[in-house]
Amino acid sequence: MPKFDLSMLLSGPYSGALLSGFLLSIELSLLGLAFALPLALVLAVMRLVPVRFVQWLSLSYIEVTRNVPLLAHLLFWYFGVPQFLPRPITAWLYSHDYEVLSAVIALVLYSAAYMAEDIRSGLRAVHATQHEAGRALGFGFFQTLWLVVLPQSLRYTVPPLINQVLNLWQNSSTAMAVGVAEMMYRAQQISSATFRSFDVFAITTLAYLTVSMLIAALSHLYQQRYPVRSI
Repeated sequence: MPKFDLSMLLSGPYSGALLSGFLLSIELSLLGLAFALPLALVLAVMRLVPVRFVQWLSLSYIEVTRNVPLLAHLLFWYFGVPQFLPRPITAWLYSHDYEVLSAVIALVLYSAAYMAEDIRSGLRAVHATQHEAGRALGFGFFQTLWLVVLPQSLRYTVPPLINQVLNLWQNSSTAMAVGVAEMMYRAQQISSATFRSFDVFAITTLAYLTVSMLIAALSHLYQQRYPVRSI
């Protein structure tokens, strides 16, 4: 049985590969968050717009997206969508790191569906009198949401949104399924090359756990600093 020794992985030739995979996982998560959050806000507002067709569009997207596994989304965007494009464009995509782009698209669309429901719940948690106050000031529907309701809803929406960031970080590992060289992909490569699976995945697990604990600590600190109170 091989001896448990992390020195070769932490300081040897494979340390750079693990680090690059870790940084790419961080990058996938940050890109996913940067694009998912605005999309989620749009979807949440669509659920509240007093137009039934607009509400139906948002609800349909959210329900369909949340009831299909993330891996299916990822494989659809990587293998399925390019088949509907002209062959030169498909060839160009696959030769220019399309696996990363498809992973970001899947993470954004999947995460936005969950974030939208958290934002909508926060907006609905603000008392109806705040909507009436905005109208009394002469604001329209969207101005009332943006200037009056949304700032007050942050106490309700931020904690669950931080939890969604945690899910996004963990879900970034699915990108290995389409060949994205993120942390799990690199760990699998190194494990196959060195036959030190326990060592490699111990480091990988510790890396995921460390970032996850930091995100959880951020959520706890925010809730301590801004406790939820009735509005």
